[in-house]
Amino acid sequence: MKISRIAQVGAVAAVAALALAGCASNETPGGTTDETTAASDLSGEISGGGSSAQEVAVQAWTAGFQTANPDVTINYDPSGSGAGRESFQAGAFPFAGSDRAFKIEEIEAGPFDSCVDGSGIIELPTYISPIAIIFNVEGVDSLNLDAATAAGLFAGTITNWNDPAIAALNPDATLPDLAVTPVHRADDSGTTENFTDYLFQAAGDVWTYEPDGVWPLSSGEAAQGTSGVVSAVAGGNGTIGYADASRAAEEGLSTAAIQVGDEFVEYSPEAAAAIVDESPLEDGRGEGDLAIELHRTSDAEGVYPIVLVSYMIACQEYADAAVAPIVKGYLTYVASAEGQDAAAASAGNAPISDALREQVNAAIDLIVVE
Repeated sequence: MKISRIAQVGAVAAVAALALAGCASNETPGGTTDETTAASDLSGEISGGGSSAQEVAVQAWTAGFQTANPDVTINYDPSGSGAGRESFQAGAFPFAGSDRAFKIEEIEAGPFDSCVDGSGIIELPTYISPIAIIFNVEGVDSLNLDAATAAGLFAGTITNWNDPAIAALNPDATLPDLAVTPVHRADDSGTTENFTDYLFQAAGDVWTYEPDGVWPLSSGEAAQGTSGVVSAVAGGNGTIGYADASRAAEEGLSTAAIQVGDEFVEYSPEAAAAIVDESPLEDGRGEGDLAIELHRTSDAEGVYPIVLVSYMIACQEYADAAVAPIVKGYLTYVASAEGQDAAAASAGNAPISDALREQVNAAIDLIVVE
């Protein structure tokens, strides 16, 4: 079932009625609301971590939530999706950010030490962003790539920038006789898993490696985290890499347009949201586990296929009941229109649709607060 056609969720009314402590609005005499001055009875400190792609968005969410809840402190370590999932499983974090959902077999294997034994987890697709193919080639400001050529550049089968495959897609570019230096993540990364998923789905005859958060090749240059990849590409002539598009935009790096059907599509939040809206939820997931199966090979007009859907992950029931109200309140703010707009303004990501927000709120409502 496509997300854009999801039926109305009956629990939404209950979710809406649940006051987000500190983010629930107070009525003013004029009938308007003031979310920034609402009273809050939440207090305490929680720490999460994981996805570095989400870092800028998390900063915006944390600032907005802490403004409304001055006695709450939210810490976030952007150590990478793999580290975040491991820390969440080990009980070090009550919530994690990850650029991929847990695999079903990982959930079945467990354990999740922050959660009560037998508790399910929720996985919320609250951050949608294009992954940009970034490059630094002196004298080349724009680049068109199809899936096979992109795969060849990262697989090492295309080794020079004046290769005929690149030239055929870019007849107006002056391509230098310069070695290609592909840059990849050194850490276990959800961005890597999303990027390799695109290469595998769209160019499986060239990119023959199964999607994975760990880069499968030893060739090229490895860099730690999103910031490391961006810095490595910016610092070397002939480099090409992949990174959350918001970080590429911050650094002013050149980015490639990707062939979709007969057109070359630049990344944008709107194009990223379009591919998510036509992609189904994964089968076999538990209640509140909203993992999305991205349709990378779509040729629909206006979609950008290299998309990262990053998740907030939490317990349905916590072993430490004291953290539950803070996590629940924070995630409700993250999913709210206000929170999504704040992140989009800071990070350039695509706000989630109203239909997806209804599902996310119903999942958040599964968190047990005593």
